[in-house]
Amino acid sequence: MEESNYIKIYTGNFIVTQLMVDKLEAIGIRAIIKDESESGRLGGFGTFNQGTQELYVNKDELDTAVPIIESVTAEMQA
Repeated sequence: MEESNYIKIYTGNFIVTQLMVDKLEAIGIRAIIKDESESGRLGGFGTFNQGTQELYVNKDELDTAVPIIESVTAEMQA
């Protein structure tokens, strides 16, 4: 199995994930979104985690990305 240079930093709903992606892109970090429910829908299969997305960043950008993720998470909990 091939090792990835990307690491999962968040799992949550579409709206929060998009907010995080926007903030990451504003500082030059290109995140990858994995959406199992959308992939399943396109493939003709169902899934139990509707609307849940996973957010990945390059391991080299992890130290810069984590404070952004924590900031957005804190905003959502306030």
